[in-house]
Amino acid sequence: MMDVITGKTRPTAGTAFFGQSIDLTKMTEYEIAHAGIGRKFQRPTVFEQHSVFENLEMAMKMDKRVKTTLFARLNSEQIGKIEEILKLIRLNGQENRVAGLLSHGQKQWLEIGMLLMQEPQLLLLDEPVAGMSDAETVRTAELLNELRGKHSIMVVEHDMGFVEEISQGGKVTVLHEGAVLAEGTMQQVQSDDRVIEVYLGR
Repeated sequence: MMDVITGKTRPTAGTAFFGQSIDLTKMTEYEIAHAGIGRKFQRPTVFEQHSVFENLEMAMKMDKRVKTTLFARLNSEQIGKIEEILKLIRLNGQENRVAGLLSHGQKQWLEIGMLLMQEPQLLLLDEPVAGMSDAETVRTAELLNELRGKHSIMVVEHDMGFVEEISQGGKVTVLHEGAVLAEGTMQQVQSDDRVIEVYLGR
């Protein structure tokens, strides 16, 4: 589903719209990202040889043409934006650390920060807490809850405790074999007989 939304996979049938008028099936991956859709894959993909600060700087929404990039100097507003994101993703004080030395959870947060630097309207997060410690999972839930209302967020996740933590007031959709099995609040989904049968067992 996320592959179709981001243009990585072309559907053979059906429609995919962003809002009422943006037909994603007619756009390239770059155009979709430029339209305001950011995606984080399950495995973190950060520039491991660069510092945390440099990763955020490279992800910043700005003119990326060669000449502009070579001679670019960050202004105070851009530095302020990076500092704001560093605090949000709990990596302030780690900005000069090489990204490859971060823990798995910290790399996940850094990648979320890199997405936020692009100022997306919609964030697509594929299993953001896979492989995290319990403490990191709790902090990730806090982070996503802080983003609530600033961005639309779609999370694909199998950790039901985490889903419950971030779904307050939001919609939970259960997919099974490519189709919607149930949809509603977390409480409605958890008490749905079909969900219990397929996922929870009797």
